[in-house]
Amino acid sequence: MTRKEYRTATKLVRGGVKRSANQETAEALYMTSGFVYSSAEEAAAAFRDEADVFVYSRFGNPTIKMFEERLALLEGAEACRATGSGMAAVFGAMACQLEAGDRVVASRALFGACHAILTKILPRWGIVTELIDGTDMAAWETALAKSAKLVFLESPSNPVLDLVDIKAVATLAHKLGALVMVDNVFASPLYQQPLALGADIVIYSTTKHIDGQGRLLGGAVLGKRDFVEDVFLPFYRQTGAAISAFNAWVMLKSLETLPLRVAAQTETAGKIAGWLFQHLKIKKISYPGHSSHPQHELAKQQMSGFGSLLAFEVDGGEAAAFTVLNNLQLIDISNNLGDSKSLACHPYTTTHSNMSPEDRASLGISGGHIRLSVGLEDADDLIEDLGQALAALGTR
Repeated sequence: MTRKEYRTATKLVRGGVKRSANQETAEALYMTSGFVYSSAEEAAAAFRDEADVFVYSRFGNPTIKMFEERLALLEGAEACRATGSGMAAVFGAMACQLEAGDRVVASRALFGACHAILTKILPRWGIVTELIDGTDMAAWETALAKSAKLVFLESPSNPVLDLVDIKAVATLAHKLGALVMVDNVFASPLYQQPLALGADIVIYSTTKHIDGQGRLLGGAVLGKRDFVEDVFLPFYRQTGAAISAFNAWVMLKSLETLPLRVAAQTETAGKIAGWLFQHLKIKKISYPGHSSHPQHELAKQQMSGFGSLLAFEVDGGEAAAFTVLNNLQLIDISNNLGDSKSLACHPYTTTHSNMSPEDRASLGISGGHIRLSVGLEDADDLIEDLGQALAALGTR
């Protein structure tokens, strides 16, 4: 785009568009694995990175490039590379820069697969990870009093929506020369801008709100050009983490409606949080936009909206949570999130089941917890569905 001052909704419709000679209205879908050259000399120059041409769709494709440029405009990033899944983005952004002897400091409140990378995979390579309570600034100060290569965090976290003070943590990390990497999936790029708060790398599972309709897998790594192009890209090119052109094209079109969808979902999530807070069968709720959240003030400072995810704990533990889930009639049971359909899951036995009971307890994840991803249904219909499911608990 020639005018960077365009507002978000305009960027999400117009950003990154590159029309072919046919001057199509919708962005073109380039379903090709490779590209041809006008001469052997041009091919040789392309492989020396001396020609501005596409070489192979594993590391460059016109459709994928449009998707990456639109995401970068939305995030306020210098560069973006799209990956085949969110976990490919997380792992690739770590593996491209870490080596034996490096130390990572991470908030303990993480998605189960991210926790596994840090505690099971990276240690095999001689990389040390220290997990801390991300809500505790004193813990960050202690952990970052000694050398570290990378800081990794989710905010809000999966599944109970703890927050980390991104700006404060980035200030501490940068004194050591460490990079700060933020998984921003729960907030979405609309409601939190980690780069503006001091983060160096932002990660997305674009499977979530960006696709938003449960169709495709995808991920993205965003940040400064010298990291994305000079550090991440060589790893990405050689290891095959690229998104498919078809998935990128669908998500490119989904970005056009992202503000409308997420705003509606967030409004409904706020209504549901308020209703659940008053329910006698609910021990606690966790939603950054509700005044009961212990970090509500921090949420107001670093988020422009509170998102479509919330968690609540039912009285009665796992058996009670299963009763509620099994009695839902409208809301589906699924481990996905950010979908146009409302989805509920039991983190203790699904998304975080690979953790030990002690690790789950340290994160405040109990058998009674249910994570709810609010969709685009009518708010009253969702509340009625939750109400009848909770009524199945009876008077116990």
